[in-house]
Amino acid sequence: MNNTLWVLFRALMIAILTSIASIEACATSDSQSDSMITITTRDAKYVFTIELARTPEEMERGLMFRDRLEHDHGMLFLFKDDRQVSFWMKNTLIPLDLIFADASGRIVRIAERAVPLSTELIPSQAPVRAVLEVNGGTAERLHIKVGDKLVYPALSK
Repeated sequence: MNNTLWVLFRALMIAILTSIASIEACATSDSQSDSMITITTRDAKYVFTIELARTPEEMERGLMFRDRLEHDHGMLFLFKDDRQVSFWMKNTLIPLDLIFADASGRIVRIAERAVPLSTELIPSQAPVRAVLEVNGGTAERLHIKVGDKLVYPALSK
């Protein structure tokens, strides 16, 4: 390769790598803008770092395509009003517990260990204001039950 082509090739590679680093930094900064949610049970309080699914695109994507989730992390879906919702696990690679809560934060349903990659609908079975997705088995491990509470600023007391 002559010197001019080598210089152009090198400049192109640097531009590509810089773009990739920039995209990764944006993705990291989005996940770093996490907040906290507390699950209050009869016996304990558990704090989770959450990503908030804000836009319709973020809500549609959820935790799809991820191969792991830290044990004390999750994703929170907040709705502007109470509604019946359904989720599925299409393109979701890890089992999840889906914790459905009403406007006060009271847990009204828990769908445990949703099957990865399944297109079977998981309905809320009641109007809800929020859904918290956490690792499959978390609800059982921490003894989280219907009637326990999600404590988060957007959910009233």
